[in-house]
Amino acid sequence: MKLSREFYNRSTIKVARELLGKKLVRVLDGRKLSGMIVETEAYIGPRDKASHSYGGRITKRNAVMFGPPGYAYVYQIYGMYFCLNVVTRPRGKPEAILIRALEPIDGVDVMRKFRNGRTLTNGPGRLCQALHIDKTLNDEDLTGDVLYIEDYATPKRIVSTTRVGIDYAEEYKDKRWRFYIYKNRFISRK
Repeated sequence: MKLSREFYNRSTIKVARELLGKKLVRVLDGRKLSGMIVETEAYIGPRDKASHSYGGRITKRNAVMFGPPGYAYVYQIYGMYFCLNVVTRPRGKPEAILIRALEPIDGVDVMRKFRNGRTLTNGPGRLCQALHIDKTLNDEDLTGDVLYIEDYATPKRIVSTTRVGIDYAEEYKDKRWRFYIYKNRFISRK
């Protein structure tokens, strides 16, 4: 069952935890590519110095973050990798969750082709490459039929720790807003 818009329109921290164990589905040429979400990071709007919406400034790049909830925010890093985020709050509250890692489920053979046989989905850029998620899916409705998240499993134990690669974010670098499924071998970093 697909997650509803109401699921996303809640506390970003709560949604980041509850996305663990859900299944991310990408429909491509009539075929499902999917993976269980095993790692997320929350970005809490204008006050979060690691967030693209820090300071509340809307740009062409981050406009999707400003709502409504239940949409994909896809951006490019290092000029070559895409990252998938889930928008969580109503219009004017720019918060989102980065999907950091998946445990592959459906379409693994296709994922291997997209990744040239390399590690598939243990990192935000890798999972986007494996599921063929790029800028064309920015602002995609996650309650639609192309890219969506559905109920799947309930993790037994969740770890909360600091986010990855945000040393510049001053006091926000120490926020424990990264969540992952304990002992899952597909997380991006231990």
